Amino acid sequence: MNKNLVIILILAVCFFNCNKKESALIMAGSTSVQPYAEVLAEEYAHLHPDREIDIQGGGSSAGITAVRSGTADIGMSSRSLTEKEKQLWSCEIAKDGLAIIVHPLNRLTGLTLEQLCAVYAGKITEWSELGGTKTKIHIIAREEGSGTRSAFESLVMINDRINPRAIVQDSNGAVRQLVSGDVNSIGFISLGLADHSVKTLHLNGVAPTLENVINGSYSLWRPFLLVTENEPSGLTKEFIDYILSEQGQKILINEGLIGGSAVKYGTSK
Repeated sequence: MNKNLVIILILAVCFFNCNKKESALIMAGSTSVQPYAEVLAEEYAHLHPDREIDIQGGGSSAGITAVRSGTADIGMSSRSLTEKEKQLWSCEIAKDGLAIIVHPLNRLTGLTLEQLCAVYAGKITEWSELGGTKTKIHIIAREEGSGTRSAFESLVMINDRINPRAIVQDSNGAVRQLVSGDVNSIGFISLGLADHSVKTLHLNGVAPTLENVINGSYSLWRPFLLVTENEPSGLTKEFIDYILSEQGQKILINEGLIGGSAVKYGTSK
């Protein structure tokens, strides 16, 4: 995540925070978690019309930074916390698979993990090397600081780095849109956001489905976390409790996620 973008996010969130009511809550962070948080906030507002929940994006790292600076009540992260971040309070609200996507007209049906790594490292540069046409592969990736990118790097790249010539986008939706319009492109997005506009690829012969994430046969998945500076209280605790409730978890499952374990990862200070 570009430092300037982090600063802009914090300033934007601060603007809302300075004028915030006691019945208002600010969430910021992962653009992967954001659309689900918006659905939950809308449903919560129906139950509590006097409460106001403002959802901001910016990326996982930016959301955690906003929590630490006090400009957001809750940070949204689509990656595990670093050792330095584990001093914060956090809980897992859901799990999400990572889908590898190509244009629907792409003849490819799947890749091995090694092939996927080689594509993103720039070691495989043409579709013909994978059984496709003799055309250049257009690599689409997320920006630095993105939880989606962080998860992809830790699960796929391991000892390699994403080719610096990759086309970088700032949201899952932007990656999906770019891939849906470019027959030679490849990208990675939240499994819950994959739709008919793109084709998902099998990985090591395993289809990217919720069932396969649950049974462990599909290896690309990451946690969706909520993060706070200290032990949640007041409206922050009420909204998190709602998300972890049977009703909140049902909403997330209906939206294509795997229900969270409600495990507290960090410790309050």
